[in-house]
Amino acid sequence: MSGGRAAIASGADLEREVAILAERLGLRVGSQIRVGRRLWGAERRIDLVLRYGDSGRSLGIECKYQGVGGSAEEKIPATIQDIAAWPIPGIVVFAGRGFSDNMCAYLHSTGKAVAHEDLQGWLTLFFGLPDD
Repeated sequence: MSGGRAAIASGADLEREVAILAERLGLRVGSQIRVGRRLWGAERRIDLVLRYGDSGRSLGIECKYQGVGGSAEEKIPATIQDIAAWPIPGIVVFAGRGFSDNMCAYLHSTGKAVAHEDLQGWLTLFFGLPDD
Protein backbone atom coordinates (compact mmCIF):
# COMPACT_ATOMS: atom_id res chain seq x y z
CA MET A 1 0.00 0.00 0.00
CA SER A 2 1.53 3.29 -1.03
CA GLY A 3 2.57 5.13 2.06
CA GLY A 4 0.00 3.45 4.26
CA ARG A 5 0.42 1.48 7.42
CA ALA A 6 -2.94 -0.25 7.76
CA ALA A 7 -5.62 -1.78 5.59
CA ILE A 8 -8.21 0.70 4.37
CA ALA A 9 -11.70 -0.29 5.48
CA SER A 10 -13.59 3.03 5.42
CA GLY A 11 -13.61 6.54 4.03
CA ALA A 12 -12.04 7.80 7.25
CA ASP A 13 -9.22 5.25 6.88
CA LEU A 14 -8.63 6.40 3.29
CA GLU A 15 -8.55 10.05 4.31
CA ARG A 16 -6.08 9.27 7.11
CA GLU A 17 -3.82 7.23 4.79
CA VAL A 18 -3.79 9.96 2.14
CA ALA A 19 -2.85 12.52 4.83
CA ILE A 20 -0.05 10.27 6.13
CA LEU A 21 1.33 9.82 2.62
CA ALA A 22 1.17 13.56 1.91
CA GLU A 23 2.97 14.43 5.14
CA ARG A 24 5.62 11.81 4.42
CA LEU A 25 6.18 13.53 1.05
CA GLY A 26 6.70 16.85 2.86
CA LEU A 27 3.31 18.38 2.04
CA ARG A 28 1.19 20.35 4.50
CA VAL A 29 -2.28 18.87 5.03
CA GLY A 30 -5.51 20.66 5.89
CA SER A 31 -8.69 18.74 6.60
CA GLN A 32 -12.36 19.56 5.92
CA ILE A 33 -11.60 22.95 4.38
CA ARG A 34 -14.69 25.10 3.82
CA VAL A 35 -14.94 26.56 0.30
CA GLY A 36 -18.33 28.23 0.11
CA ARG A 37 -21.76 26.82 -0.68
CA ARG A 38 -23.41 24.62 -3.26
CA LEU A 39 -26.28 25.78 -5.45
CA TRP A 40 -28.90 24.64 -2.90
CA GLY A 41 -27.08 26.30 -0.01
CA ALA A 42 -25.28 23.34 1.53
CA GLU A 43 -21.78 24.08 2.75
CA ARG A 44 -19.05 22.89 0.40
CA ARG A 45 -16.00 21.30 2.05
CA ILE A 46 -12.90 19.63 0.67
CA ASP A 47 -11.80 16.49 2.52
CA LEU A 48 -8.08 17.33 2.31
CA VAL A 49 -6.09 20.24 0.94
CA LEU A 50 -2.41 19.58 0.30
CA ARG A 51 0.07 22.47 0.06
CA TYR A 52 3.66 22.41 -1.04
CA GLY A 53 5.87 24.66 1.08
CA ASP A 54 5.75 28.31 0.13
CA SER A 55 5.26 27.58 -3.57
CA GLY A 56 1.56 28.43 -3.43
CA ARG A 57 0.79 25.11 -5.12
CA SER A 58 -2.30 23.48 -3.61
CA LEU A 59 -4.43 20.44 -4.39
CA GLY A 60 -7.85 19.51 -3.05
CA ILE A 61 -8.67 15.85 -2.54
CA GLU A 62 -12.00 14.13 -2.09
CA CYS A 63 -11.56 10.63 -0.63
CA LYS A 64 -14.06 7.99 -1.76
CA TYR A 65 -14.11 4.45 -0.40
CA GLN A 66 -16.56 1.71 -1.28
CA GLY A 67 -16.01 -1.72 0.25
CA VAL A 68 -19.00 -3.46 -1.30
CA GLY A 69 -21.16 -2.76 -4.33
CA GLY A 70 -23.89 -0.23 -3.80
CA SER A 71 -25.29 3.15 -4.63
CA ALA A 72 -22.46 5.25 -3.18
CA GLU A 73 -20.73 5.26 -6.55
CA GLU A 74 -23.75 7.02 -8.07
CA LYS A 75 -22.59 10.21 -6.32
CA ILE A 76 -19.18 10.16 -8.01
CA PRO A 77 -20.13 12.11 -11.18
CA ALA A 78 -21.54 14.91 -8.99
CA THR A 79 -18.31 14.94 -7.00
CA ILE A 80 -16.27 15.29 -10.20
CA GLN A 81 -18.48 18.23 -11.23
CA ASP A 82 -18.21 19.79 -7.77
CA ILE A 83 -14.41 19.80 -8.04
CA ALA A 84 -14.72 22.14 -11.04
CA ALA A 85 -16.21 24.79 -8.70
CA TRP A 86 -13.25 24.71 -6.30
CA PRO A 87 -10.83 27.65 -6.30
CA ILE A 88 -7.89 25.18 -6.57
CA PRO A 89 -7.19 22.06 -8.65
CA GLY A 90 -8.69 18.89 -7.24
CA ILE A 91 -8.98 15.14 -7.62
CA VAL A 92 -10.89 12.19 -6.23
CA VAL A 93 -8.77 9.51 -4.58
CA PHE A 94 -10.65 6.23 -4.51
CA ALA A 95 -10.19 2.82 -2.92
CA GLY A 96 -12.18 -0.29 -2.17
CA ARG A 97 -13.45 -3.35 -3.98
CA GLY A 98 -17.00 -2.05 -4.17
CA PHE A 99 -16.51 0.19 -7.20
CA SER A 100 -17.79 -1.43 -10.38
CA ASP A 101 -15.45 -1.87 -13.33
CA ASN A 102 -17.51 0.72 -15.21
CA MET A 103 -17.13 3.26 -12.41
CA CYS A 104 -13.37 2.66 -12.20
CA ALA A 105 -13.12 3.19 -15.96
CA TYR A 106 -15.19 6.39 -15.66
CA LEU A 107 -13.02 7.69 -12.80
CA HIS A 108 -9.81 7.11 -14.74
CA SER A 109 -11.28 8.67 -17.89
CA THR A 110 -12.07 11.98 -16.16
CA GLY A 111 -8.45 12.85 -15.49
CA LYS A 112 -9.72 13.99 -12.08
CA ALA A 113 -9.43 10.71 -10.19
CA VAL A 114 -6.54 8.58 -8.93
CA ALA A 115 -6.65 5.12 -7.39
CA HIS A 116 -5.09 5.17 -3.93
CA GLU A 117 -2.36 2.74 -4.97
CA ASP A 118 -1.26 5.21 -7.70
CA LEU A 119 -1.37 8.33 -5.55
CA GLN A 120 2.28 8.62 -4.49
CA GLY A 121 3.55 8.79 -8.07
CA TRP A 122 0.75 11.19 -9.04
CA LEU A 123 1.52 13.58 -6.16
CA THR A 124 5.24 13.43 -6.92
CA LEU A 125 4.56 14.56 -10.49
CA PHE A 126 1.93 17.17 -9.58
CA PHE A 127 4.05 18.92 -6.95
CA GLY A 128 7.41 18.34 -8.69
CA LEU A 129 8.77 16.39 -5.72
CA PRO A 130 12.01 14.39 -5.77
CA ASP A 131 11.47 10.85 -7.02
CA ASP A 132 12.83 8.74 -4.16
